[in-house]
Amino acid sequence: MNLRKLIIICLFFLCFFTGNSANAGQLYERVAEFPNWESKPILNEAEGDLIYPKWMAGEWQVTSTLVEMVAPLAPEIVTPGFESNRQYLNQPITFNVRFFPAKNKLINVNFPFPQSLKVLNNSARKTDNIVGDRAFNGFNIAKAVLGEKAVLSVKVDPKNPNRQITFLDNDNQLLSTVTLRGSETPSFDEFVSTEIVQQIFQSETSIYLNEVETTTAYQAKFNAKYPKKVDKINANQITAIYLSPQDPDYFQAENQPVSLYRYQLKLQPIKTVKN
Repeated sequence: MNLRKLIIICLFFLCFFTGNSANAGQLYERVAEFPNWESKPILNEAEGDLIYPKWMAGEWQVTSTLVEMVAPLAPEIVTPGFESNRQYLNQPITFNVRFFPAKNKLINVNFPFPQSLKVLNNSARKTDNIVGDRAFNGFNIAKAVLGEKAVLSVKVDPKNPNRQITFLDNDNQLLSTVTLRGSETPSFDEFVSTEIVQQIFQSETSIYLNEVETTTAYQAKFNAKYPKKVDKINANQITAIYLSPQDPDYFQAENQPVSLYRYQLKLQPIKTVKN
């Protein structure tokens, strides 16, 4: 797998993997300020999973279209594959994703003696928190970008939903770790999320590292007759690529994004979950 395809999968892979929710704030404004991004946003350390609004529960068919791309530090610094990515402008791709109520998990309680106790925290019951099916979503996105035969599987760390590995053909692997996260709810029908992910692509001959920020602003369109039913979701998504400390241009970039990509997303319901 060449580096150009790696960059592409890095971008799309974060579509639905992007703290506590707050009202409109810096993330909402950040979307409006595109492409004038000069630094990373202020985010919290990623703990647990990303919680989505209840109206995103269900399975959706997504159409994602790259509509704009910017290299803020060009011509001095341009990421590998940036120019070749222009062929994907205005070329929609489709894939399915799903979101569901999270289940409570077993809690390990350690006592000051050799035995340990696992306390059942209503593990069979669903909570009100809506989370993404990371393995299902990641697998479908990767196949849509790279092709059916190029992607073998996606595995999520059972102890940490913020870590996952994509197994690719020719013994290639992509390890993604969410490190920082933030989200906002500007209004009942809007949701903005941001995640920063450290990515390591490993092949038999090389290792490539980078850091990717994905900020997505979702807006639900509710049915006029049935107010709780969502007819569709539109989203404006921006992906920023940052250099890793191992890159020779790291200090020149000074925490600024070296590539920016803006996508338009359209989510059509396949199967919804009653709230």
